[in-house]
Amino acid sequence: MDKSIAALQYLTQDLPGFSHRAQVQMACEAGMRWVQLRVKNSPYQEWLKIAEEVRMITQEFNATLIINDNPFIAKEVKADGVHLGINDLGVNDARQLLGDEFIIGASAHSLNELYAINNTCIDYVGLGPVHFTQTKNNLDPILGLEGFKEIIEEVRSGISKPIIAIGGIKLNDVESLFHAGADGVAVSSAINLSPDPQKTLAQFIDQIRIFRNQEVI
Repeated sequence: MDKSIAALQYLTQDLPGFSHRAQVQMACEAGMRWVQLRVKNSPYQEWLKIAEEVRMITQEFNATLIINDNPFIAKEVKADGVHLGINDLGVNDARQLLGDEFIIGASAHSLNELYAINNTCIDYVGLGPVHFTQTKNNLDPILGLEGFKEIIEEVRSGISKPIIAIGGIKLNDVESLFHAGADGVAVSSAINLSPDPQKTLAQFIDQIRIFRNQEVI
């Protein structure tokens, strides 16, 4: 498996009238090749059914599928990876469950958390929240652009794993975050809640190509 980490990561969210399946279909048709399925507060079997549907779409488009929070569902649907929060199954336990080929990302919300997970077998870190976001309950303290930049400057000499900016990212944040040292951005609401999600996602893809010179996201 190719474990290269995309500079643009698209996240689904629970939205009335805009299913996870429809979100993933939209994203893949727009050219997105890294999708994170982010289901909250759903029973396991319902979550699994959504994941199975989404997996079929990502396979059709040859897109990477990451399951948020749940390595068991990631394994069951043969996803490409899992993204773990601080309160989820431990990274090393997830690696033992999923094997070496799976991509494992983990969230960090502070300098200390970032150093702590750097010593585990993760493949990338999601650092944030950069801004306020309604996609997560009990939001961790907001870093802001300056806080994000300070952490990156502090850790860059000791951490080589890709660091992805997360939390309330908007289109006009992309340039500043890359200049601050981010290796990529993860985006959800700015796309999903826009009047034209596919057009907005295409604009994010264009921004990534400008600042990361990537032809394939």
